Amino acid sequence: MNPGDQLPRIHVFRHGETVWSLAGLHTSRTDLPLTARGEEAARRLAGRLDGIEFARVLTSPRLRARRTCELAYLGAAAEIEPDLREWDYGDYEGRTTAEILSKHEGWNLFFDGCPGGESPAQVAARADALVDRLRLLRGNVAVFSHGHFLRVLAARWVGLPVSAAQHLALATASLGVLDYEHHRAENPVIALWNEIVPAAPALKS
Repeated sequence: MNPGDQLPRIHVFRHGETVWSLAGLHTSRTDLPLTARGEEAARRLAGRLDGIEFARVLTSPRLRARRTCELAYLGAAAEIEPDLREWDYGDYEGRTTAEILSKHEGWNLFFDGCPGGESPAQVAARADALVDRLRLLRGNVAVFSHGHFLRVLAARWVGLPVSAAQHLALATASLGVLDYEHHRAENPVIALWNEIVPAAPALKS
């Protein structure tokens, strides 16, 4: 048996665009639908996944993540995983980074967290608990979640501190893969990150 068959390969998906993500508003608990463009981008993920058989499909409880999962044609197999919810922004919910910085100069989510919400240590603990569970799974696993939490999850997957997540930009309706190099459990890697499935070119008349 291939040693790699005994290890999970985690396909992580950030949800499609919402009106708040488009405007740069921090969105955690606010449950928003996808925009029409967000739904279209989520549908394109289905084509990217042709031929991949998933042993498990996990999704954040938030509507935007669940809908992205459905449009990628994985909704029927999806299980709600509460730990895949977005970083709780507390008092910064619905605010842009520029608005926050205008009152709190030098603020950085990955170092400072959010008043009334989660600290970096709390999000790291949540991500670590999830990583421990994911490592027990086998085969391809699909995970639908949110930008900041997935960035932390990826950093913690390879043993980096939460602060390293600031360097892992992640667009809406994008795909990443958390894997192992040479099928060795001691060598976790970020095998793919922030891949966006392009729209098909318009047909010429």
